Amino acid sequence: MSISDWSGKKVIVTGGAGFLGGFVCRKLRERGVKEADIFVPRRKDFDLTELSAVRRMYDGAFAGEPTDVVIHLAAEVGGIGANQANPGRYFYANMAMALHLIEEFRARGFHERDESVFLQTGTICAYPKFAPIPFKEEDIWNGYPEETNAPYGVAKKAAWQMLDAYRLQYGMRSSYVLPVNLYGPNDNFDLFSSHVIPALIRKCVEAQDRSDDHIVCWGTGSASREFLYVEDAAEGIVRATEVMDEPTPINLGASFEITIKDLVELIVRLTGFEGEIRWDTTKPDGQPRRKLDTARANELLGWKSRVSFEDGLKRTIEWFREHHESRQTAGA
Repeated sequence: MSISDWSGKKVIVTGGAGFLGGFVCRKLRERGVKEADIFVPRRKDFDLTELSAVRRMYDGAFAGEPTDVVIHLAAEVGGIGANQANPGRYFYANMAMALHLIEEFRARGFHERDESVFLQTGTICAYPKFAPIPFKEEDIWNGYPEETNAPYGVAKKAAWQMLDAYRLQYGMRSSYVLPVNLYGPNDNFDLFSSHVIPALIRKCVEAQDRSDDHIVCWGTGSASREFLYVEDAAEGIVRATEVMDEPTPINLGASFEITIKDLVELIVRLTGFEGEIRWDTTKPDGQPRRKLDTARANELLGWKSRVSFEDGLKRTIEWFREHHESRQTAGA
């Protein structure tokens, strides 16, 4: 076991102010990590793609005291449109962040501390485009990823290999998880850069508010996806940090899939939108299918998802309506 007691641990959570990171920080506090012992680097202060910024972060995180744990969640990524527009940036940013963070953790000797660990979040975008369903961790190298998100996926997969190499050469303890598509309260609801669930929720709610007679969705609706509620993902990540000391890739998912067509119809029903659904088939579907085998997470972490999909969607829609309405009121 990597961590038997969280009390006194100094933990850096990159991306800790973001969607997933907020829930991870909450889980850490519930386990006894003091607020002052969780450091969340903000992008305005630390551009983690730059080595100098990573060094400043480690220097100043805990007033010169060593770091015990890094949970690296920060990433640059978006939906299909954003991935198509930014392949170079997404490869560089994600590769550079992992490269600098991992090497500086080792170079400073943090990896030699008792119960130290570096957790890297991967992505199922790293899986081959036509990987057998359900995705098993041992298949991750058996083909090229889906083209629209390959640069991002390859960068994340390379970070895993770096951790494995550092385990072999330096004895560095680490863990590596592959969360499926996440959703939940406080997600990114920007129509260009968000993933499919928050984008669809926003489309439906705003179309309903405007009394539109239709919404437009990308692709044919035939592709399938698996989705994991963000709080379940946060628990899996903290659990992997606690029990893993080598970067065996571990899928974190809900073990089900739904077609985009069925997803759209479900969100339309749950939001109460009564207009027509129109499909723009000139836009890509992305990877044909995504469904994870999560047996390894259950075996190694004692973890499985808890929140049902429909319940999670209801919570997410409720959160968006509340915050969307409050923003509109504030701007009125």
